[in-house]
Amino acid sequence: MPSPTTSPRPLADLSAEELAAWMQEHGFNTYHAPRLLRQVYEVSATSNKDRMPAGLEDLVKSKFALDAASLAMRQVSEDGTTKLLLRLSDGRTVESVLMPDYHPERAAGCISSQVGCAMGCDFCATTQTGFERNLSSGEIVEQFIRLRREARSAGRTLRTIVFMGMGEPMLNLKNVIAAVRRIADPALGALGWRQVTVSTVGIVPGIEELRKADLGVHLALSLHAPDDVTRADLLPMGKRFDVRDVLEAVDRYQESSGRITTIQYCLLDGVNDSLAQARDLSRLLEGRRMHVNLLRYNATGLSLRGRSYAPSSMEQTEAFLAELRAHGTVAHLRRARGPDIDAACGQLRKREVAQRQSLSV
Repeated sequence: MPSPTTSPRPLADLSAEELAAWMQEHGFNTYHAPRLLRQVYEVSATSNKDRMPAGLEDLVKSKFALDAASLAMRQVSEDGTTKLLLRLSDGRTVESVLMPDYHPERAAGCISSQVGCAMGCDFCATTQTGFERNLSSGEIVEQFIRLRREARSAGRTLRTIVFMGMGEPMLNLKNVIAAVRRIADPALGALGWRQVTVSTVGIVPGIEELRKADLGVHLALSLHAPDDVTRADLLPMGKRFDVRDVLEAVDRYQESSGRITTIQYCLLDGVNDSLAQARDLSRLLEGRRMHVNLLRYNATGLSLRGRSYAPSSMEQTEAFLAELRAHGTVAHLRRARGPDIDAACGQLRKREVAQRQSLSV
């Protein structure tokens, strides 16, 4: 596989300041840097028609790569969910997902921050292929561009993005923050700061660093259990940061940003779905302005430890939800997306990696 360093640098990898400096070196007015990047980010359907100084576009095309990835595979569900498998310049692959909104003109995007994942969460498909590397800021932005394009082709507008794809964003925070600045900035990608959510399994130093970056984006915490023992069994990072410490970091972020945090909770049959655990979760969140987002597990086969997890029954799911609400917790059940395709994060890449390995044998 070729090294990504041998390929021309993608335009999506440049900040407006970097592109402006390059333009100045080549005798062009720096005013055109954000205009050119807005074309790259496809801010509007007509942005590609903006005229640039003579010779600029040809020179840019000769010096930079126009894309940071190519399309390796595309799956479309009956419900309209579209999953993209993008191939990076070094041959590795990463997933992005476009999800149609209840509003027929809107869509939401799910973006990855790493190739694979090192968190070892026992029920997650992504972690089963291991961690390979961090994504560059340009590779993250590339996902946004392609999802925006997908949304437009479906007659929709990409309104929000979540960093809930492959990888742990807090362990690639430098590149995540750089990408968010380009994606959200009204002068560049123009998505808007409030339209971005960054998710974490609870990396306390990362939450603090994101707070200090003062981007004004939303935060989501993958909690998955209200107690340290169960959580550490499911999420190894729970052994390093206990529930109390993580929630205190989230409290600080919420106080600083003014954004209500979402608590992600994947229901696993017989593991974290008892009514007692629902009550424990409500007690944990009492006095905190946080929303619980319940998800029913999408089975991905044997886990890293050889376990076979199953989704909670619909009856138990509804009982868990009702128990949370009965104790004053704001909670809702997120409907399943793309059940007829490789819906769970990492499933499509896992299958593609397995196919590639079988061909090389």
